[in-house]
Amino acid sequence: MAIDGTSDVRAGRLRLGMVGGGRDAFIGGVHRIAARIDDHFELVAGCFSSTPEKSQASGADLGLDAARVYDDFTAMAKREARLKNGIQAVAIVTPNHMHYPVAREFLKRGIHVICDKPLTSTLQDARKLAKAVEASDAQFILTHNYTGYPMTRQARDMIAGGELGDIRLVQVEYAQDWLSEDLETTGQKQAGWRTDPEKSGAGGSTGDIGTHAFNLASFVSGLTLEALSADLQTFVEGRRLDDNAHVMMRFEGGARGMLWCSQVAPGNENGLRLRVYGTKGGLEWAQEDPNYLWHTPLGEPKRVLTRGGAGTGAAAARMSRIPPGHPEGYLEGFANIYAEAARAIRAADAGAELPREVTFPNIRDGLLGVAFVDACVRSSVRNAAWVSLAL
Repeated sequence: MAIDGTSDVRAGRLRLGMVGGGRDAFIGGVHRIAARIDDHFELVAGCFSSTPEKSQASGADLGLDAARVYDDFTAMAKREARLKNGIQAVAIVTPNHMHYPVAREFLKRGIHVICDKPLTSTLQDARKLAKAVEASDAQFILTHNYTGYPMTRQARDMIAGGELGDIRLVQVEYAQDWLSEDLETTGQKQAGWRTDPEKSGAGGSTGDIGTHAFNLASFVSGLTLEALSADLQTFVEGRRLDDNAHVMMRFEGGARGMLWCSQVAPGNENGLRLRVYGTKGGLEWAQEDPNYLWHTPLGEPKRVLTRGGAGTGAAAARMSRIPPGHPEGYLEGFANIYAEAARAIRAADAGAELPREVTFPNIRDGLLGVAFVDACVRSSVRNAAWVSLAL
């Protein structure tokens, strides 16, 4: 690859940059795999660490031209915007507190942004980022990957089509056990920044996994949160952020919900579960068994819908790659968000209208997620008082 940014990127692939995700980072590798599964993107540049030496070493690990590996994300945004074949999109996979400043630099130069969740570490930054997206011609995609699973798309489509009738109840839980002990003081990187309010924000489990649960419940049910009552706990002594939360929710139209998120629940690895009940029936889905959606029409036996099997529709089918019976899950869900991002970016760059079926979490979803965390914290300090989102 030449210094002027010309490259041998295969025609049709979108040129992707990355900020964060260097050596020892978990989520950066996930994003790189997801970006390549459907061959829509090719990673050509990056600023992989706040440490220049680590950034350069990470770029070398990935086989990138040293001239496209940067020590500073602002320098990266400026130079890539000037290059003839500079990046078209950037993936932001940093800790939460860096999402806003990084996204701002690329958005104002017209570079599309694919950002890990939650949107930002503070509600103030979330509001500022929403304004930056509004002022930019670039697309903004937030990687709430569970919205990319075929059977969550199937559930959303069934509810939107009225198969459950009027929604009455939404129950969602996301339980893990990996922070049951004081892991952050052992030098474990992932635990360290997730329990640091300066990097993670005001929410611990609420920000890390509670936002996923809230986003999925909203995405599938189609409901809008009206108010919540939250009881947040910090069970591990010395921890500065919550590691468990119980949240009651009131939705517009009268539906009620409950959300439980915990990272101190032994025996749970990645226990994201969703249940939605309406006047005509109910649906149940579990992330650890993602190819199955349980549907119970009122007064009839429970039935299972399988990914790619009889009874599933186009919404699930366009998120599937392989025949029924072959598991698809976490990486494929992430890849579906990247595929939707590629469709949106190509449409935007061509000045074309975005196809109606293309769906992905956007800046509004991100703002709602940060406002959800903010509301949980405000409610909990007021002894679980009912509060509304402060958008």
